[in-house]
Amino acid sequence: MTRLPPVPYEDWDAEALKPLTGGRKVPPSNALGLLVRHPRLAKAFLTFNTHLLLRNSLPPKTRELVILRVAWRRRCAYEWAHHVLMGRQTGVTEEELTEVRTGSPTLVNRAVDELDATSTLSDPVYEELAGELDEHQLMDLVFTVGAYGALAMAFNTFGLELDEGLADGGFDET
Repeated sequence: MTRLPPVPYEDWDAEALKPLTGGRKVPPSNALGLLVRHPRLAKAFLTFNTHLLLRNSLPPKTRELVILRVAWRRRCAYEWAHHVLMGRQTGVTEEELTEVRTGSPTLVNRAVDELDATSTLSDPVYEELAGELDEHQLMDLVFTVGAYGALAMAFNTFGLELDEGLADGGFDET
């Protein structure tokens, strides 16, 4: 049930979306339509989120696996559907999507699960990550989990529906 409907596309505040769009026209999106209900929040959040989405120091495939695990844990169909598509563009395979869904003990899944459950990483997981990632990548991983957890919370709370024509990306599969 939608609690807070997205602003109609023709009424969007382009200035609020500028951190993401750079002033370019973007296609309709229920997520952006929801954010522009609060233009100051949209502008502030999109400045941060644009870094995580477009300038993140993590390899793109790793970034998408992190976001997908957050979406799966938080049961956020909107985030899941969008990032399955984005993940596939970065090389995420069906096998990896199954690992995300089942919580297979990959390093990324373990890191996301610990951060989401306890707001920290155990020493063994941190050490394993630090062996593979530099300090910027470690920071981007932690902030990606947090930001996409917040988005999932907002999307779920306000009942954000999938964009027209977007399939759920196998969200209901177990």
